[in-house]
Amino acid sequence: MTVPLDLSDDERDLLRSLPQQLLTLLDSESGDGDDDPALRRLFPPAYATQTDVELEAEYRRLMGADLRDRHRTALEVLMATAGAKELDDEQAQSWLVALNELRLVLGTRLDVQEDDDPPTDPDDPRAPGYALYQYLTWLQDSLIDQLPLP
Repeated sequence: MTVPLDLSDDERDLLRSLPQQLLTLLDSESGDGDDDPALRRLFPPAYATQTDVELEAEYRRLMGADLRDRHRTALEVLMATAGAKELDDEQAQSWLVALNELRLVLGTRLDVQEDDDPPTDPDDPRAPGYALYQYLTWLQDSLIDQLPLP
């Protein structure tokens, strides 16, 4: 099955540039994003308590590069197929992962909370970020609606 993409040229340009920005951020971080709260959303701890420091370090050692590669692959697929007229199932799954990663990072940067209303004043400095966050959410929801149920 394929998923049709009916996007404007501006949307396609945006979907080429956003993943590149996140890839640059991923490449600039050492390890697993511990220094950046937005990236910590992409590399959440595997162990909930501070007493599991050794287990967490071992998990990061074993899985850190794999997680980073998975993020990178999904973002690269989004960039490479942003100009496509349709996506195959594998590409659509990569888009879902990449869109979610972009939303997580942007939402963390904006400190989006579940009960937040987006700013209504266009002069609010948060307005463009919220508009982008809402667009990515809409795009992700639209893609999910296009995919067959398992």
